[in-house]
Amino acid sequence: MRINLIIALMATLALALPAQVKTEIPPVEPGAKPVAAERIKIHGTWLEGNLEGNAVDRDVIVFLPPSYAKEKKRRYPVVYALHGYSIGAEQWSKEIVVPQTIEGAIAKGAQEMIVVLPDSKTVHNGSMYSSSVTTGDFEHFITNDIVAYIDAHYRTIAKRTSRGLVGHSMGGYGASRIGMRHSDVFGSLYIMSPCCMSPRAAGPANPAMEKALEAVKTPADSATLNFGLRAQLATAAAWSPNPKNPPLYLDLPMKNGAAQPDVLARWAANAPLAFVHQYIGNLRQYRAIAMDVGDQDGLRMDAIKLHEVLDTYGITNAFEIYKGTHTSAVAVRFQNYVMPFFSKNLCSGGACQ
Repeated sequence: MRINLIIALMATLALALPAQVKTEIPPVEPGAKPVAAERIKIHGTWLEGNLEGNAVDRDVIVFLPPSYAKEKKRRYPVVYALHGYSIGAEQWSKEIVVPQTIEGAIAKGAQEMIVVLPDSKTVHNGSMYSSSVTTGDFEHFITNDIVAYIDAHYRTIAKRTSRGLVGHSMGGYGASRIGMRHSDVFGSLYIMSPCCMSPRAAGPANPAMEKALEAVKTPADSATLNFGLRAQLATAAAWSPNPKNPPLYLDLPMKNGAAQPDVLARWAANAPLAFVHQYIGNLRQYRAIAMDVGDQDGLRMDAIKLHEVLDTYGITNAFEIYKGTHTSAVAVRFQNYVMPFFSKNLCSGGACQ
């Protein structure tokens, strides 16, 4: 059967767009101590030479816990939080309402930790946290460049059991992909409303869509496209790069009204529900895995499927379907579920290996 992620990707990513600016904000916790934010740039060795010309020096926001400035000898676990499609680290920080939600979580009893928000926005609005000569290798940018820099420049506990990875939407895809493939880097994993998890059956040709995509020659052209078409370009750049196909250096899954089986196969190969079975051994290494999704989120069925796969293999994982849409509760979830989860499962003492 032919595989086509186009319609599924456009539909699932488009769910996030209207809600990107709407999220429930938890109340300020009385007595919460301030968390400091540092906005820095980190050089992406793994992004060098990318064909899209995406920035190699990337914006990163680092949130330092209340005691960091005073307790000079203390070291801290680190949470790396991945943003979704069409936004960068700055807007992601507003959606999860940090530092307020970090401060609130600590005030409610979570252990102090460093929280890192790397920016992975690209020419077409999202890297998919994948490895591509066209976009740059954002998968290893996160696991290698970001982690190494943070460990070198901040007082971290530099071991996997003291590192957590979380992401929402496209970031949830990134947390799934990176989490499955890099259990040597991270020790606990939280997946929020992940997109793009499974391949889907082929849909009908759409000449207007194909024509609009073929007309794109520059980043400025891409910026004029609607959300779904731009998401298609981002996905093609990440999953079907082609260094011999300028100016965009990617292959689209439809050409001259016909599906391209080789391209569709490459897209399918990047679906976590297709490759999760290869990484069961890695997933068993995690101290803890959690996942959540809203009951009104069109992505919930794939999240359920991933939960069921983990259950099938006997991999302990916390899973919750909460009341809400794709992003309606993301800040509340971050404060009241994500931060306590990592507080419980990330190692902060010498006894934890």
